[in-house]
Amino acid sequence: MSEQRNEPRGPLDGVRVADFSRVLAGPYATMTLADFGADVIKVEPPAGDDTRHWRPPVDAEGTATYFGSVNRNKRSVALDLATEAGRTEALRLAASADVVVENFRPGVMARFGLDHAAVRARNPAVVYCSITGFGAGAGAELAGYDLLVQAVGGLMSITGDPDGPATKAGVALVDVLCGQNAVNGILLALRERDRTGEGQRVEVNLLHSLLSALTNQAASTLATGRSPQRLGNAHPSIAPYALFRAADRDLVIAVGNDRQFAALATTLGRPGLAEDPRFATNTDRVAHREPLTAEIEAALAAAPAGAWIERFRTARIPAGLVNDVAEAIAFAEALGLDTVVGLGASRTIASPIGLSATPARYRTAPPALDAAAGADWHPRKDPS
Repeated sequence: MSEQRNEPRGPLDGVRVADFSRVLAGPYATMTLADFGADVIKVEPPAGDDTRHWRPPVDAEGTATYFGSVNRNKRSVALDLATEAGRTEALRLAASADVVVENFRPGVMARFGLDHAAVRARNPAVVYCSITGFGAGAGAELAGYDLLVQAVGGLMSITGDPDGPATKAGVALVDVLCGQNAVNGILLALRERDRTGEGQRVEVNLLHSLLSALTNQAASTLATGRSPQRLGNAHPSIAPYALFRAADRDLVIAVGNDRQFAALATTLGRPGLAEDPRFATNTDRVAHREPLTAEIEAALAAAPAGAWIERFRTARIPAGLVNDVAEAIAFAEALGLDTVVGLGASRTIASPIGLSATPARYRTAPPALDAAAGADWHPRKDPS
């Protein structure tokens, strides 16, 4: 497990971020910036970010783990944007920032006098990132909840068993994808500012982020005019690439080519499967997915899943147990991936981005509400 690190600098040292975002997509993005050195000031209402109150579970100090998961390395200031004093202080902060991030409904920041035009008038070099559910046009009034976007964005239609209901992912995946896109856009805009000295607006939304992430499924739909259907844990274009039952528990086999399938057949003690005309090529195996699954599970029933995984690993066949989250974290740690960071009572997943010279730094635990009250958000002498 990683402990607090003391590297002298990060690639975003000197970058100030005024973070007006709440809940998940925006805070995930700004935590990524903070991990690499940015000074992120989280602006919260007097009651705090909603996720401070999403409990249980909590850590040893009583902080909601949802809030803690995306708010390390930040400072917090509580401002009531419904008041003139709160808006004045917020504008001072935004005018001093290199980056502003917000995820209010379109039009809300304008009512506060904190929209892109207002901030840019004070700070032409600002990179201003707006995160919405469905864009700022006809979808501006739609509520940007992850579950809703998974539904209308098509993800639920291809997730779950063929005969069961449409199913959401087990985490707010679209928020995380959108947060990653926000980071990409911000860094691109900062790079352009390095060349020109001028900031710009970055816009990302949950729906477009999901559609982009549908990759092959979206491309298939556009090419054929037919929407893919739910296949449970199977893959529409590869077999065997699915969940299978061994003697004691489930495992996954992810065979990607004919060589791997031949090795699988031999390891299962069924070498003839690779010569069977129904299974000779990937296209054949996809067409005969059900009898192939029956053959594989009949062989797997002879031994526990763990024993099969060891055999598959020796034969270089991609396979793994269906871990719960605790097992998954332990598996990553056993591989030496150093995925957990501890900051006081807060334990979270470390940044997945590895840089050889300027790695992520874990400086401070998620902040107490308004811990940065009274800070002087002075304008930068040279915002560029």
